[in-house]
Amino acid sequence: MKPLPLTPALLAVAQRVVWFKEPAEALADPVHFLAHVMTYGAVEDLRALQGVVGLEEFREVLEHAPPGVFDPRSWAYWNLKCGRVPTPPLPTRFGILPVQPRP
Repeated sequence: MKPLPLTPALLAVAQRVVWFKEPAEALADPVHFLAHVMTYGAVEDLRALQGVVGLEEFREVLEHAPPGVFDPRSWAYWNLKCGRVPTPPLPTRFGILPVQPRP
């Protein structure tokens, strides 16, 4: 994935959604940063990404999603939005299977 620019708008998004890293450090890992935006971001955060990131980059994030970032709802939404149907299983750590929701 191409590097993300260090614009004031993206630095502000990074500070909000990847609060445990310095903003420039968060933007240095685009897949991790975008996974956090896709899970924890607000509409304003997605607006800040317009013109910088598109569906191709969001699909790449889903293909290489870091385990433990996405929640089931965000995972289902973004897979549907990116045309990945049926939705693949959430990425897991250490081979631990996620808990399946009850019907």
